[in-house]
Amino acid sequence: MELNPVFARRLYLAHLVASLDRPNVPRLVEYTGWPRRTIQDVLKALPGIGISLSFIQDGRRHNDGYYCVSDWGPLDEHWVAGNTTQLRSHLS
Repeated sequence: MELNPVFARRLYLAHLVASLDRPNVPRLVEYTGWPRRTIQDVLKALPGIGISLSFIQDGRRHNDGYYCVSDWGPLDEHWVAGNTTQLRSHLS
């Protein structure tokens, strides 16, 4: 299966947001090893492929909280979850 690396990165990050406990930007940076700006850019781009994100405010500061996938839109979340190894292989 040939997959565009940009699309694969978006699907993989959406999967992480949906599957990790309380995923915020620092935790996603730690988990993926990607730069902070890359994580922020990909999160911002997810609505462009139909994935709706919500930010759950959880703290006193403005940016305390975590992300949650509220709708996968036209994408099959089960397919994404079952193909994370293939998605990661297209990221390099």
